[in-house]
Amino acid sequence: MSLMGHRIRVLEFFTFRLNLSVTSPYNADFDGDEMNMHVPQSLETKAEVKEIMHVPKQIVAPKSNMPCMGIVQDSLLGIMRFTVRETFLKKDEVMNLLMHVDYNLELGLPIPAIIRPIPLWTGKQIISLVFPKTVNLDRGKWKKIDPEDKELCIQNGELFAGILNVGSVGKSAGGLVHIIWKDLGPQACSDFLSNAQVLINNWLVTTSFTIGVKDIVPRVEISDKVTATIKLNSYKCRKIIHIT
Repeated sequence: MSLMGHRIRVLEFFTFRLNLSVTSPYNADFDGDEMNMHVPQSLETKAEVKEIMHVPKQIVAPKSNMPCMGIVQDSLLGIMRFTVRETFLKKDEVMNLLMHVDYNLELGLPIPAIIRPIPLWTGKQIISLVFPKTVNLDRGKWKKIDPEDKELCIQNGELFAGILNVGSVGKSAGGLVHIIWKDLGPQACSDFLSNAQVLINNWLVTTSFTIGVKDIVPRVEISDKVTATIKLNSYKCRKIIHIT
């Protein structure tokens, strides 16, 4: 997958623009990497690029039968924040987001999760609009509602519970990308990735969060546990050395 076929859209300026999900199989990390573009010259080569090397057909690697592409970087962080229980959107926010993506217009908007004093939709409801209706994914016992919202449940393309993370929308076996690719084919999987990224990226334009130094300082109980673990294993190591 270090050589794939892309459909070119000619835009202004002189830079290559790639979907971030495509950078994973290229091992592109934006630290000065060089990429080369090859233009097919014969009808046979064009056919091979379109039917064999086209990016959607490379989402699942033949070597491991696992996805080599998934939602990454800003979109991955955004989709996690978008699907937590505390995320609510007003109708104008919902309409502004949905005008950027393809979804089933005949079904319309779902019923708001909160009706009064104003209608509010959850992030789970809105992200479900870009899921194919055949998708089913359950992770957890689901005997009762998890107060921490850790158990993932998607039924008939509707996200009922859980938070989407790298294990469900990343390049992992059995995740959404893998399920959609196997059930509906490469193009449907490509459409899901594109719609989800566009939806989340446009939401991130209107919302933000900050990180401070205290967010990376470990809590006291964690520091004490690390110190105790180091002391215990140091004692075991010295005991083994003394015995031998």
